[in-house]
Amino acid sequence: MPRRSYQHYCAIGRALDVVGDRWSLLIVRELCGGARRYSDLFADLPGISTDVLATRLRELEGDGLVVRRKIGPRAGASVYELTHEGRSLRPVLASLGDWGAHRLGERGDQDAVRAHWLAFPLGGRIAEQIGAGTVNVRIGAEQPFHVVVGDGAVEHRDGEIDTADVDLELDLDAAIAVVRGERSIDSARSGGTERL
Repeated sequence: MPRRSYQHYCAIGRALDVVGDRWSLLIVRELCGGARRYSDLFADLPGISTDVLATRLRELEGDGLVVRRKIGPRAGASVYELTHEGRSLRPVLASLGDWGAHRLGERGDQDAVRAHWLAFPLGGRIAEQIGAGTVNVRIGAEQPFHVVVGDGAVEHRDGEIDTADVDLELDLDAAIAVVRGERSIDSARSGGTERL
C-alpha cells in the first residue's frame, strides 16, 4: 500500500509525510534511549498492533531514520536503532515534550506510563535546575536512564553510568510533578512540598 502524502511543497508537510503517521514519532521516542529489539518496542508501545509496528519500522528504515542491525550468534536476533538522521529528531521530540508537559493533567486509570517516557521533559528540568553534567535517573523500580546536559544539548540514554555527577531517585508521582512544573527536583528528592 503506497504511503499517503500531503503533497504540500512545504518543509513541515514534507516532514509530516515521513513522521506524521500515527506511532512514528513514538517509535523514534523509544529509540532515542538506545537500540531496542522488536519485542521491547512492542512491550513499551501499549496499544500498537504488531502489523502497525512492523509497517512503521519498515517505513522509518526506508526513509533512513532507523536501521536494523543483527546481534549475537542467532540469525534472527536483531535490534533497531536510530541513524544520524533519526537522532536529528531529538530536538523536535524535546520541544513536543516541553509543549505537552503542562497538558499531562491527572493520570487516568487507563493511561499507560513508562518511566523513560518522562526522559525528554525531565531532561529539560534537569538542565534548568541542575545544569551541565551527567545525571543518573531512577524512577521507581523501572529501568534507569541517564541524562547528559552540555553544549546546549540535552540527551538521554538507557542505563546508568559510573561517572555520573548526580544520582537522582524519584518515585513516579514525584517525577510527574517535576515534569508538570509543580515541584522542583530538590523538593521531589527530599520529599518536600515546595512548589515552583
